[in-house]
Amino acid sequence: MKFLAITLIVHNDDRSPTARFREVVENAVLAEELGFDGFGVGERHERPFISSSPPVVLSHIAARTSRIRLFTAVTTLSLLDPVRAYEDYATLDHLSEGRLELIIGKGNGAAQARLFHVTPEDQWERNQEAYELFRRLWREDKVTWEGRFRPSLTDAETWPRPLQRPIRVWHGSATSKESVDLAARYGDPLFSANVTNPVEPYAELIDHYRERWAHYGHDPAEALVGAGTAGYYAARTSQEAVETYRPIFEARLEFQRRPGLPIVFPTLEDAIERSSILVGSPQQIIDKVLRYHKRLGHEVMHLHADADGLTPRQHRDALELFQAEIAPVLRAEIPSRPFPGGAA
Repeated sequence: MKFLAITLIVHNDDRSPTARFREVVENAVLAEELGFDGFGVGERHERPFISSSPPVVLSHIAARTSRIRLFTAVTTLSLLDPVRAYEDYATLDHLSEGRLELIIGKGNGAAQARLFHVTPEDQWERNQEAYELFRRLWREDKVTWEGRFRPSLTDAETWPRPLQRPIRVWHGSATSKESVDLAARYGDPLFSANVTNPVEPYAELIDHYRERWAHYGHDPAEALVGAGTAGYYAARTSQEAVETYRPIFEARLEFQRRPGLPIVFPTLEDAIERSSILVGSPQQIIDKVLRYHKRLGHEVMHLHADADGLTPRQHRDALELFQAEIAPVLRAEIPSRPFPGGAA
């Protein structure tokens, strides 16, 4: 199994945006130091996130690191001009020396949809159209194309031409069968959000992905799945882990209640039992990931990159414990394919 650390760059405290961005970059450096396989930055265009420009953030991270793969999580193609998105990410591909992978999706959030004049009725069609043009731009030196949502192209050239030909693109999926079908149609990997609800709705979407993958004529053994987690904190004993994490979980509940969001897991104990949150001793976390793997069949998993209310020392200690005692067991138990370009 491979492990990513991912941030959406939530900014809901008194620190300046400058300090928050600095923390993100330092967390990426730490992730590489500790042995994580990848670091991801989300894209959102509304409060409380300041992750509106992943290519800029990832470019800075690329300059501070040398090995770790760089991910977007997700690139919201329904909001973007695919030509401009291609130019940004092809440039980043070169700056990172071919360490870039994309996770794309239509995105969510009413405020950002209004900002870009995208509607619930057309956001899926925008995502599909943008992706189909985006993948052609990555593969073809000249593109002639016509669609609904941007001006047509005639023998269009885009620069720079990419380092990775082609780049690997994952499709992020939370609730949408359309996203799953698009991934399967093009033989692309799927990354399940797996953070808000119990495992079954996500497992059903992954089952659908595998069915559609075979329907489109791909080898079932080649399907590739990643999955998220709703939070992480490990300590030597489950009692210590729960005691430390409880105020963080309760603060998250309060953050959800203020705007009237639904509460799916009302207590930490319920979340540990029924959600993808990983809180407990190393062995408890290993057992839970293996249990989820039996249902999802995923080879890649993400943890939250942010301290999320932990002190810097608690955050580092938990990540060190993950890499020292949890990751080695999961890597041995769950084989995973190499990254593109021969990276292990």
